[in-house]
Amino acid sequence: MQPSTCLIDGFGPLTIVRPSSVAELGDVVRGAASKNHAIYAIGGRTQLGLGNRPTKPGIAVELCGLDQVIDFPARDMTVTVQAGITMARLQALLAPENLRLPIDVPQAAQATLGGILATNVSGPRRYGYGTLRDYVIGISAVNDAGHEFSAGGRVVKNVAGYDLCKLLIGSLGTLGIITQVTLKLRPLAEENALIAIGCAETGLEKLLAGVHGSQTRPVCVELLNQRAAQAVFGAARTACPGAPWSLVVGYEGNADAVNWQVQQLVKELGGSHSLNARVGETAAALWQALIDWQELTQARIVFKANQLPSDVARLCSAANANAPQPAIQAHAGNGIVHYAYEEVVPFTEHAPVEFGLGTIIAVRLPSDLKSGVGVWGNAPPANAWLMRAVKQQYDPRGLFNPGRFVDGI
Repeated sequence: MQPSTCLIDGFGPLTIVRPSSVAELGDVVRGAASKNHAIYAIGGRTQLGLGNRPTKPGIAVELCGLDQVIDFPARDMTVTVQAGITMARLQALLAPENLRLPIDVPQAAQATLGGILATNVSGPRRYGYGTLRDYVIGISAVNDAGHEFSAGGRVVKNVAGYDLCKLLIGSLGTLGIITQVTLKLRPLAEENALIAIGCAETGLEKLLAGVHGSQTRPVCVELLNQRAAQAVFGAARTACPGAPWSLVVGYEGNADAVNWQVQQLVKELGGSHSLNARVGETAAALWQALIDWQELTQARIVFKANQLPSDVARLCSAANANAPQPAIQAHAGNGIVHYAYEEVVPFTEHAPVEFGLGTIIAVRLPSDLKSGVGVWGNAPPANAWLMRAVKQQYDPRGLFNPGRFVDGI
């Protein structure tokens, strides 16, 4: 039996409403608005802890019932689906047509498309394929009046109008409830490979520079300290490099191109590092562990920092030397670094020193700690006024996820 209530960051209980159609969802929104109740959209609940604690009583609207396939013209390499579909089901639907959405999603069997769009989830393959904003070409959502509105279209060439697609992605459900999405797709890779490289602390910056300057074109460049590597390689049931740092470089494409790139990278590194290459099915478990690593660490606290890629080696080394020591995984090619802690750390006091001058947010934090920490950073962003203006335009009554987003939006 499904639960009738839920908590968000300890806030609640919130009554769960489960609409089975867009029309029902519209009625739910109008009913909540008439009672001045907040609306908290939920899907698979894999990202439910992201953001500030809720600030207003209301209801939780679970969208898993909106999971239908609307249109799948495989020859056009697009698909239109409702937002409650899980990512595992979506990928299973696409695979027989040799297609995929190349976005890495942890807990794909539970995570819904709408949920990952609202939180803008991405993973290791972000380096080679980009983010969700690169694949959404059409989107529909329900506004604060309970009416569905749409942007974009169902064909790749349709780019007319204001880009509401990009505006809704990553907005944490604060501008409306996403109901339907049209995605452009990519072919499944014929072959894939992962190369694991062990590295000492002193050679880290040179190794990263060598990979960034390589003639090859990796789709992922993942840097792990020893604590993170033990969790990732342990979950994949494969040998860990055992060095203080592990760099995992991934390639995808046709078989000849992948094989050439593996050989080329080995040649470029000149035998100065121990390497272990995994190709095809032998790499599958390690790919998955890289995607799911935060769940593997069982960390209570996870921070995500966005830095210049050229600063990754220095900042990771500095954080690795601190006590308590975090587990560190970096999308090194993109400058995105995750720091996972099993215990409470003085984030607000030391983050500017430990993590450099880039932005940093808490993607996982116990609810009892959120009141004393800037979940979205230590200070409001310079464009907070613009974000508030957009919120006022699309949700003037403050119905959707109030208080949970940047600057308490």
